Amino acid sequence: MPPLYRIAVRLDFSASHFLRNYCGKCEALHGHNFGVTVEVEGRELDPATGMLLDYKVLKTETKAVLEALDHKHLNERPEFLEQNPSSENIARFIFTELQPRLAAWPVRLRSVSVAEKPQQWATYLQDGA
Repeated sequence: MPPLYRIAVRLDFSASHFLRNYCGKCEALHGHNFGVTVEVEGRELDPATGMLLDYKVLKTETKAVLEALDHKHLNERPEFLEQNPSSENIARFIFTELQPRLAAWPVRLRSVSVAEKPQQWATYLQDGA
């Protein structure tokens, strides 16, 4: 089996949210500088560059998805009208929006992690990841 390569980028966005049905401080409106880590994998390097995927491409596509969240009140986004904008649900949203944007390259989106603080994060992976 050929080797498996993985690359990741870390970006961030700022947004406000609150968690419904939560007994604690996070039930009140508050904001975060969310950290987002996106990891892709693949088995073939581009023979011309020796890269799996240019970091610039991965950052550009991820930034395009994060634009929908940056400096927004997440509870007002259609995706979070019914479900809480928890780190887990935000990670899933980013994953599902980013996956088709990467279809043009020979990589598989492995995971998306969302951190509210550097010490705590949630990761979303799909089955088989």
